[in-house]
Amino acid sequence: MKKVLTIAGSDPSGGAGIQADLKTMEAHGVYGMSVITALTAQNTMGVTGKFPVPADFVTEQLNSIYEDIIPDAVKIGMLPDAEVMRSVRDALVAHNQKNVVLDPVLSSTSGTNLSEEDAREVLKTALFPVCRLITPNIPEAEVLAGTAITSKEEMERAAKFLYETYGCGVLIKGGHSGFTGEKAEDCLCDDSSFAWFSDRRIDNPNTHGTGCTLSSAIACNLAEGLSLPEAVERAKAYLTKCIEKGLDLGKGRGPLEHRI
Repeated sequence: MKKVLTIAGSDPSGGAGIQADLKTMEAHGVYGMSVITALTAQNTMGVTGKFPVPADFVTEQLNSIYEDIIPDAVKIGMLPDAEVMRSVRDALVAHNQKNVVLDPVLSSTSGTNLSEEDAREVLKTALFPVCRLITPNIPEAEVLAGTAITSKEEMERAAKFLYETYGCGVLIKGGHSGFTGEKAEDCLCDDSSFAWFSDRRIDNPNTHGTGCTLSSAIACNLAEGLSLPEAVERAKAYLTKCIEKGLDLGKGRGPLEHRI
């Protein structure tokens, strides 16, 4: 059985963070493990609080994993501060970890800042270079690349800039765009070439945890030995089915149905 580790924050309502990651891993038939970087108080209506886990205890969690069950892939989500980012980077480098997928969580859908602004440079310069793929949505890609994205051509330019600057594959997710029409289109830049992944845009407001789910699914597929384009294509198809299930829980933006 392939093993996949999620390094991320906890969502007590179960829709995002490590809870969504582990549900995705279970659906993909891999063995899921988790290192918690922060506790949050959140539900389908938004995030009301955050309690970071100290960096030394994140390191202790990582050491407990790597001295026993070695991951075939790693998904990284919420990292609350620069110290935790460096702890994660050090562990990945020390163990020559392959197949690292990072979802650069800069803020929650509700607008709550989840990563300290002064840590973004550490995220980019220390962690991006050890990743196989980063998966920003359009607002995150605009922040990371320092440019507006209002067209597919600008998605490609931003993805290429990030790829050439940090040496990792870049998947810019188009779900937040209004310029792709009835399709949800994502742009992958890897080896200086582009691949586009398109699927129907589903009329379902319950999309809490989509970013966590997609990045975890990609990590699962990489652990199974798929190429990066294959891993992204299958993960996007899985995510579409999760949204299509139409689960409706909570008073706000509800979670996905991960069992398909």
